[in-house]
Amino acid sequence: MQTIKGILFDKDGTLLDYDESWLPVNRELARIASEGDSELADRLLLACGMDPVTGHIVPDSLLAAGNTRQISEGLIAAGSRLDVIELTTRLDDLFSHAAEFSVAVTDLAAFFGRLHGRGFRLGVASSDNERSIRQTAQRFGFAPFIDYVAGYDSGFGTKPEPGMVLGFCAATGLEPSEVAVVGDNNHDLHMGRNAKAGVTVAVLTGTGSRESLAAASDYCLNDITELEGLLPDLQPA
Repeated sequence: MQTIKGILFDKDGTLLDYDESWLPVNRELARIASEGDSELADRLLLACGMDPVTGHIVPDSLLAAGNTRQISEGLIAAGSRLDVIELTTRLDDLFSHAAEFSVAVTDLAAFFGRLHGRGFRLGVASSDNERSIRQTAQRFGFAPFIDYVAGYDSGFGTKPEPGMVLGFCAATGLEPSEVAVVGDNNHDLHMGRNAKAGVTVAVLTGTGSRESLAAASDYCLNDITELEGLLPDLQPA
């Protein structure tokens, strides 16, 4: 049986703490989409999966798992009067700037450095745009350790389609069965399953819960740091 040789991580809620990094961004997203109408902004947040009072995010909702284009379409369907192309462009810009304020779940440079030192091929696949992912990797110092980056706009398709995993395999020479997919929501895990990845690993630093992630994950960890202890034992599912 093959062992795991590559790890493909989601970004938001996996490498970055979702609540600390994204709740302020989501409020700004709603302000942009509502053109400053606070009542409409609250309605837009609710429609896309965030309680505007508590900040709670519904697991697997648009804000939890959607890409920028999908979020823009959802905001327009819920009442935003902006054009979908304009709104997508403005939100992509917002998300790229958000990398400057995001909060990592651990010292990512050290974490990726250790995995790289153990010989793992490493990648990041996010529903965010590729520019935001690369800015995050630069900001937190793990860019030298990653072999692959895929955003919703990188040409590999969108989650939960298998394309981002298959792109990682093409970039690294690995088989899907040699890859672990790590994420905080079911879009990530279903992407791994659809690509026939060796193992799917859920983490609880995002919008999912043990209950919401149980069916599609082989392992459910509190955060990515627990992955290091798990890796020596990982075999493809």
